[in-house]
Amino acid sequence: MATLLLRLEGPLQSWGTTSRFDERDTQLEPSKSGVIGLLCAALGRDRAEPVEDLAALRMGVRVDREGVPMRDYQTATGVLIASSGKPDLERTVVSPRHYLSDACFIVGLEGSDAMLLRSLHDSLRCPVWPLALGRKSFVPGLPVWLPDGVLEQPLRDALQAYDSQAHPRPVGRLRLLLEDEEEGAVRLDQPLAPYSQRRFGPRRVKTEYLEGANHVSDPTAA
Repeated sequence: MATLLLRLEGPLQSWGTTSRFDERDTQLEPSKSGVIGLLCAALGRDRAEPVEDLAALRMGVRVDREGVPMRDYQTATGVLIASSGKPDLERTVVSPRHYLSDACFIVGLEGSDAMLLRSLHDSLRCPVWPLALGRKSFVPGLPVWLPDGVLEQPLRDALQAYDSQAHPRPVGRLRLLLEDEEEGAVRLDQPLAPYSQRRFGPRRVKTEYLEGANHVSDPTAA
């Protein structure tokens, strides 16, 4: 197995998974649907094209700097009327937006196809379309591409040990989230179809804690 690493760091990020109406949420770390969408932008892959090859990659996240949750008051006009499907230009609704401020994540994607991972790595260096951290207006503060971002290591090992001149590993306790087939919290952010269809299913994510470069604490610890 090989792992592709990318850095998601910027003034603002938003990784919503449950928003359907006026309120736009965010998780405390990147969603898989958002990360796969970012990779599609790097590749220049249209929203109507399939994403099965990318969705099959196993994802993990190392939280190098916890973001500060914030809420933005916004309003919207021209909201669609459910009964007619037409916009109501006279109606204004409150539509709050939630986001993370000043967060930094190292995201890992594990797969057996090393050529695919290297192709993604090259695309992150010279993306076809602009990259964004969950929303188009939230641009990365530092390059997503890491020069040593493809490692011949399993996902956990790559995230646990990654420490380079391009991105030094922070000192102290770090959260580590790993996709797991059998246990963990359920996240509804697994792409099931092209993004134009907006179909997402469940996946499980386990949370552990890194105390040092080579130690993982009990995941049940507080």
